[in-house]
Amino acid sequence: MKGYEKYTRQYFNPPTVTMDWAKKDYIDKAPIWCSVDLRDGNQALVVPMSLEEKLEFFKALVKVGFKEIEVGFPAASDTEYEFCRRLIEDDLIPDDVAIQVLTQSREHIIHKTFEAVKGAKNAIVHLYNSTSVAQREQVFRRSKEEITEIAVFGAKLCKEYREKTEGNFRFEYSPESFTGTEPEFALEICNAVSEVWKPAENDKVIYNLPVTVSHSMPHVYANQIEYMSKNLNYRENIILSLHPHNDRGCAIADSELGLLAGADRIEGTLFGNGERTGNVDIVTLALNMYSQGVDPKLELSDLPALTELYERVTRMRVYERQPYSGQLVFAAFSGSHQDAIAKGMKWRIDHSNDPWTVPYLPIDPTDVGRIYEADVIRINSQSGKGGIGYILETQFKYNLPPKMRESFGYFIKGISDREHRELLPAEVFSLFKENYVNIKNTVNIPEAHFRQEPSGITATVTVSYKGQTSVVQAYGNGRLDAVSNALKKIVGDVYSLDAYSEHALTSDTGSDAASYVAIKDLKGRMEWGVGVSRDIIISSIKALVGAVNRLMTAETIK
Repeated sequence: MKGYEKYTRQYFNPPTVTMDWAKKDYIDKAPIWCSVDLRDGNQALVVPMSLEEKLEFFKALVKVGFKEIEVGFPAASDTEYEFCRRLIEDDLIPDDVAIQVLTQSREHIIHKTFEAVKGAKNAIVHLYNSTSVAQREQVFRRSKEEITEIAVFGAKLCKEYREKTEGNFRFEYSPESFTGTEPEFALEICNAVSEVWKPAENDKVIYNLPVTVSHSMPHVYANQIEYMSKNLNYRENIILSLHPHNDRGCAIADSELGLLAGADRIEGTLFGNGERTGNVDIVTLALNMYSQGVDPKLELSDLPALTELYERVTRMRVYERQPYSGQLVFAAFSGSHQDAIAKGMKWRIDHSNDPWTVPYLPIDPTDVGRIYEADVIRINSQSGKGGIGYILETQFKYNLPPKMRESFGYFIKGISDREHRELLPAEVFSLFKENYVNIKNTVNIPEAHFRQEPSGITATVTVSYKGQTSVVQAYGNGRLDAVSNALKKIVGDVYSLDAYSEHALTSDTGSDAASYVAIKDLKGRMEWGVGVSRDIIISSIKALVGAVNRLMTAETIK
């Protein structure tokens, strides 16, 4: 591909690399979560949220369990300012939740910011200025010393305004464009801010190290985070925060490795909304932890409702294949996948106390508000006997014999293939009933009586065939065999009984019984019929009649 020569690596490895984080294999506790949906996410929308939409979203974020929520950049617009004031004046912020507001290191903006958060019970004032080589050289045209002075100036102003403003305020500082900044300089500027704010046990400071633009592979970012974590002054009183963007598609990996490397906190958005390719998707990150047995400390048990709210107020949509939350992420169309899932679900019935290990399902879909029947097994031309049989069994209580599952599976796949579409469970069941259950279009047995013989059964059978009714007798080793032998006197000895099974459709007394009969024609082709009746003998006769009718429909019997 032409043009690659103009690109170069814009990141910097730290001066010392220990990679202690690489010795860990999982994140053992949830980080402090901060949602930035209402600021970073909102400013990335084509149509930013209205005041009422932001209020609705804020309440949803509180319900999910966020204890820190960045609500806006109050100096940026009247809506941002009014939203902040509305939250405070209408007492909409729970006592255990802190709102966060963003400000540049400029006096009139800091003044407006503290004006916006006046009276807040818990607020985080988030100060930032850009520190990367590209920003220093191209945008600000300032030296490192001058960039440091901007940060220190803002830190001093924040401290002054905190002292004279009613409310309870903590501080956060971000060396924006951290990933394009020399780690030694990022450390220097953060330590300079610390000398102003003096982080303490009762006044901890958040240092946020954002992937403002993703430049490197995730392990490089982890090395940068580890370097900062090990070398920041006042580290015991610092909360180290990450804010990964997704330019290289690595925001989840950046976050997970960054947490291993010493970070304490994550800033991100639901479903990954944000500038360019978005922020880290907190839903995915939290459920990654959940899938390994770690409580993420967020309530994500109704993702469909959360998705509906998000899509409505942002006018964005959650991609169908987005991990955990996408409409199709639990769906199995492939026959082999469906078969494995169906068998895995049956395993769960007998091993309910075992850890979740169902093939192809990293978590139980019901844990996030999804429904097995609607979301997991989906039927199209790629589906197999396992999935189709699973739907009939779990939703409609028909437990087809294995060979019939295969036969019916091919039947359904053929319809889906010809029509080029997915078939819904109700359609599958309708086709099953229409084509297999109690079929009596060419031949029917409206009546049968039995007499017990010393070594078998004699059946007297009324047979309707091609508009004519006959009564015939035949002997067999059982009732179904006797009826079959009687039927052959009418249609000819052109098939043999091959398989029979039955079960109740419910556990209730007097439940309908389902019977399954397989027959083979003279060439060995198998056909199935299903009979349903409260009388097990009648259901078995109906199943036999159905199988013979299907054989005739296929023009095997002339």
